Amino acid sequence: MKKAVRLDKFLADAGAGTRSEVKKLIQKGRVQVNGAAAKKPEEKIAETDEVLLDGERIGAAPEFVYYLLHKPAGYVSATEDSRDRTVLELIPPELRRKGLFPVGRLDKDTEGLLLITDDGALAHELLSPKKHVEKTYYAQVEGEMTPVDAASFEEGIDIGEKNRTLPAKLEILSSKGGKSEILLTICEGKFHQVKRMVKAVGKEVTYLKRISMGSLILSEDLKKGECRPLTENEIKGLKNR
Repeated sequence: MKKAVRLDKFLADAGAGTRSEVKKLIQKGRVQVNGAAAKKPEEKIAETDEVLLDGERIGAAPEFVYYLLHKPAGYVSATEDSRDRTVLELIPPELRRKGLFPVGRLDKDTEGLLLITDDGALAHELLSPKKHVEKTYYAQVEGEMTPVDAASFEEGIDIGEKNRTLPAKLEILSSKGGKSEILLTICEGKFHQVKRMVKAVGKEVTYLKRISMGSLILSEDLKKGECRPLTENEIKGLKNR
């Protein structure tokens, strides 16, 4: 907290309730500031002030928050949508705050790792084409991927745009019976890029899941539709790359 803020805003941002709810808490005498009962919601709170709610200290909300979401199919990567459910609806109410947004996009039918934050500067760094942040996807493919495809991906693929894609790493997990399983690592974020790259070599993606982005890795214990705050080490890893 870099400057003094209203007490009701301080409490609401810290997760003590909505602005109207925390005003009632103040009116009931349940909030103390520096050992004295708070009297007004508009009272200003500085970083050095001690705020207690029912005897428990309330810390200032962090400047930014970072959540790792395991996106399921059926949700769009947007803050709002008039037709479809958005990924922000998967964030538990107690973790939501104004300004949250998904960093980049996963298609509606694509699953996997999605970073949700309100840190615009970090999002810009992660999404900037100049930064070449690696993203790895697991895909199931109709058609047998080959070493020739891997070599083509390494050179860059023509997907119908002015420039070829940047070099990408294709790891073939299995390729038999007319079907394949692959890991594909790219460092761009073109529209439907993985699907278009696979289509360019005559195959079709039937299932797609992002498993990593930069230093972030989707852990197996995070179920579809669940999210968790990033650890301090994970946040440092994203900022110090």
